Amino acid sequence: MKVKNQVQLITYPDSMGGDLQKLNHVLDKYFPGLFQGGIHILPPFPSSGDRGFAPLTYLEIEPKFGSWEDLKRIGDKHAILLDLMVNHISAKSYYFQDFLKKGRKSDYSDLFITMDKIWPEGNPPREEMDKVFLRRTDPFSDFTIEKTGKVERVWTTFGKTTPSEQIDFDMTSPIARQLLSEFMTNFSNNHVKIVRLDAVGYVIKKIGTTCFFVEPDIYRFLEWISELAHSLDIEILPEIHADYTTQIKLAEKGYWIYDFILPFTVLDALLNKTSKRLKHYLEVRPHNQFTTLDCHDGIPIKPDLNGFYQSEDARKVVDICLKRGANLSLIFSPKHKDPDGFDVHQIRCAYYSMLDCNDSAYLAARAIQFFTPGIPQIYYVGLLAGKNDLDAVARTGEGREINRHNYSVDEIDWEVQRPVVKKLIELIEFRNTHPAFNGNFELVESTDHEITLTWNNQGLFAKLYVDFLNISAGISYLDPNSKKIQMLDL
Repeated sequence: MKVKNQVQLITYPDSMGGDLQKLNHVLDKYFPGLFQGGIHILPPFPSSGDRGFAPLTYLEIEPKFGSWEDLKRIGDKHAILLDLMVNHISAKSYYFQDFLKKGRKSDYSDLFITMDKIWPEGNPPREEMDKVFLRRTDPFSDFTIEKTGKVERVWTTFGKTTPSEQIDFDMTSPIARQLLSEFMTNFSNNHVKIVRLDAVGYVIKKIGTTCFFVEPDIYRFLEWISELAHSLDIEILPEIHADYTTQIKLAEKGYWIYDFILPFTVLDALLNKTSKRLKHYLEVRPHNQFTTLDCHDGIPIKPDLNGFYQSEDARKVVDICLKRGANLSLIFSPKHKDPDGFDVHQIRCAYYSMLDCNDSAYLAARAIQFFTPGIPQIYYVGLLAGKNDLDAVARTGEGREINRHNYSVDEIDWEVQRPVVKKLIELIEFRNTHPAFNGNFELVESTDHEITLTWNNQGLFAKLYVDFLNISAGISYLDPNSKKIQMLDL
């Protein structure tokens, strides 16, 4: 199976209509044929938290979303991309619940990382923990075993509760790999074509390391799961938030990677009115990437952009976004903050709101994304040029809900009539169909307040010009049918 060089959509199973059946209806009615590149459906499985990212199992679809048959109906017209949280599973899962009842006598006890597996003599020394890249204050959770009353401390990288709802797998254990094999086989049987390996950077825990992207162990795991996936005709997409050098290593080994740097560099160019940093990045980035501007989390900064920004420039962007309603997620580990204290992990905000709901700026940002080499993904809120959902943040207390609005079919019917959405759909169709995008990319020399990106393929071309001072953009191209130069105004 080969990933198509066309735009993909990212959506929750219930965010465009309410369930998978309505999602299929919305795609057919409002966006027919638009996402031949694929549909990334964020976790549709039974889950105990984190909006699907604490799955109980991958063998079932959450009944309120629909069924595997509903998902396959979408898959009849679109390549389906699903998540596999290779680092963890829900504390409410059958596997961990069996461990809580029986402790070390459970058939699944080896599936999890108890403290003695890493530190046989007890809790880790402080110097060891200082090295670990933390995603919560304490990466361990204590649970009492029902049968024995013994307290077991297990590794829990993620989670906002204590104890955590997300229990880490021990990927060195045969049972963990057996379970992942079952999950992947089920995906294949239900026509899933691409699997995103969520949180894969955390699967290796090893004394004396950060316990994040531990080399060479991480490559051995990726080689194993790649071989499994390809035997099932599935492409894999490792999801790793790390500094650029780490992403480069993956790209050089032939893996698809996420372009987590592009969202901020495009935002920086539009808000700081300079293309200097964006052009520098476009000169050095590998092309085997999935590009995004927005997603269900936020705009990455640290550690993804380490080495690609100055604190003063990043602070300026962050301050503007905060004034426009954004909230932030911050770095936990002191050693991973900047020397001046800058500690922003992600900016959480709708991309359209970060650009002050300026249609010209927003369409310019999307055009830059679509002209950047890679497979473009557009988040459903971004597709509808959605604004910050501050009510959802206030109601849930979850900062990421700012960019997770659930649209009814009636809302979608209204949103697609807006000029900015109509123009964005036109832009997606252009990116999907013009032959130039299967040719050669060039970053044309220009001043620091503009950018020109071109694609050429056997005499056909598409050229994007953006003026960051006046926030204007336009596309010129050779029409493959008429052989005449045409313009697409943005």
